[in-house]
Amino acid sequence: MAWLRASIVSVALSCGALASGNAVAQTAPHGDAVRGKALSYTCLGCHGIDGYRNAYPNYEVPEVGGQRADYIVAALQEYRSGQRDHTTMHAQASLLSDQDMADIAAFFSGLKPAAAAATANTPPAAAAVCVACHGANGIGVVPQYPDLAGQHPDYIVRALQEYRSGARKNPIMAGMAAQLKESDLYVVADYYSRMPTTVETLPRPMIER
Repeated sequence: MAWLRASIVSVALSCGALASGNAVAQTAPHGDAVRGKALSYTCLGCHGIDGYRNAYPNYEVPEVGGQRADYIVAALQEYRSGQRDHTTMHAQASLLSDQDMADIAAFFSGLKPAAAAATANTPPAAAAVCVACHGANGIGVVPQYPDLAGQHPDYIVRALQEYRSGARKNPIMAGMAAQLKESDLYVVADYYSRMPTTVETLPRPMIER
């Protein structure tokens, strides 16, 4: 288990370093949730339909209602730059300015489900290295990290597979995912998906026509 303890320490240090780097980075635009609501109409074509699935490969699109604004912006920027490989998301993000992204993130993050009660959970061994950044209950330790609590398990598996394959180019996540066996991905995904939810699918009526 020495490798596991070393990995946890390494991840914790990496989380701190990345958080510090983001703190000194150029300040992101302030998000306007009202404008973001209007801009998010296209997003709801997938993320606003309960049970909507990505066609190929097949997995349920992620929940975004109540997700952290900083993480939403970071994800959209990565799709726009090509750091995340997804044709549809790249096309959508390429049309957005940094201000657009901040506004969309403000809208989605403000649609929070009922606050989840804190619970004491013992992560499985496979998830031990995840806890340093994503918490034992799936709540990210800094705003740039996503909340995983209640997220679709097949989406979590797919994301981890993409970090392993290089389809998502994040050096910290690539290193962590590389340590996991294929079976571990499902254990991690199942664990976090069972945590009290912090994210949810948004109903289409949230957008006024």
